[in-house]
Amino acid sequence: MGFREQPAPVRRILGIVLAVLLLGGVAAVLVAGGDKDKGTATKTVRGVIGSEKAEFFADPKVVKALADKGFAVKAETSGSWDMEQLPLDGYDFAFPSSKAPADELRARTKVKGAVLRPFYSPLVVVAHSSAAKVLADNGLVTLGAGGRTGTLRMGPYLEAAKADRTWQQLKGAAGHPELSGTVFITSTDPVASNSGALYLAAASYVADGGKVAGDKAAVDRTAPLLRKLIQVQGAQQSGSDAPFRDFISGVGNQLVLVYESQVASPLLAEQELGDLVVLYPDTTVISDHTVVPLSENGRALGELLTSDKELRELAVGHGFRPQGAAAEFTAATAALEDRLNQTMTGVRQAPVPTSEVLHEMARRARSQGDPA
Repeated sequence: MGFREQPAPVRRILGIVLAVLLLGGVAAVLVAGGDKDKGTATKTVRGVIGSEKAEFFADPKVVKALADKGFAVKAETSGSWDMEQLPLDGYDFAFPSSKAPADELRARTKVKGAVLRPFYSPLVVVAHSSAAKVLADNGLVTLGAGGRTGTLRMGPYLEAAKADRTWQQLKGAAGHPELSGTVFITSTDPVASNSGALYLAAASYVADGGKVAGDKAAVDRTAPLLRKLIQVQGAQQSGSDAPFRDFISGVGNQLVLVYESQVASPLLAEQELGDLVVLYPDTTVISDHTVVPLSENGRALGELLTSDKELRELAVGHGFRPQGAAAEFTAATAALEDRLNQTMTGVRQAPVPTSEVLHEMARRARSQGDPA
């Protein structure tokens, strides 16, 4: 029997075991990788990173490749927007998940010179196969051949969110007891986390007729919808790693917003992900993982991550798309063309508002009322 064909209690146990093994793997790498090759490194570089990059920096192959170039990296995780509140004295770099929080950090720390963007990742939605099939039958999703990947139609999805549509109201859901309650996507806290804020940016862009929000009036027009998207979720995480692990364990929501890299990495490692289906929103945001150098060593590390062939290949192995080298990702994921949209066919990129507007969107989405 497949993962989702198991009885619910067995499936839950198997899922939790899988998630624990995945999490245990990261912890083991942090310990083993942290000491191994330490003697060959000449510069210890301290940084704060988004949680989705933790496995990359903990990978023993990455640790060795950096050590061979004279670096030992000590990385701590934080929500990208939360990095603004951290005391960064003594840090060599910050590595948020997109340009907007990086620009804020650059302004705050008075960094001279350009920031560096070694790789990027689009935002996607992961779904269990039953949820994906029901959404497809109701016009919210278009599935590809084999049903393991597809496109989330943002317009119809946002209309369903406006109407507080429940799974029970969708045809075909009756045979799936796991599909109940309001249909919604789990995202991270938009006040603290990059992916949650970018989810609002994409939703606002679609809901406002393809206009990027540029002022208070634009935020006003979409604030009620954005509030629904966030408040239906209840408590939110500040990083995308935990919601994805909950999903894999079978205890999370049916639809979860993650970075494509978080899915591509275990698929490339041939890990079993159950009945996971990858849905690419037809309008999404490309998240440029951006190094903000806080010291000369931090800048040297960012330049190395951007230009070194071995490190670029290792980044691809963790599901990231190297800047300016789409062919590298396509070649590495050739065996996964039924699971990933390698060329982003049929996907439009939504422009991202300024940091000030994004902050206001997030604040309004989290507020209980509708303050002007």
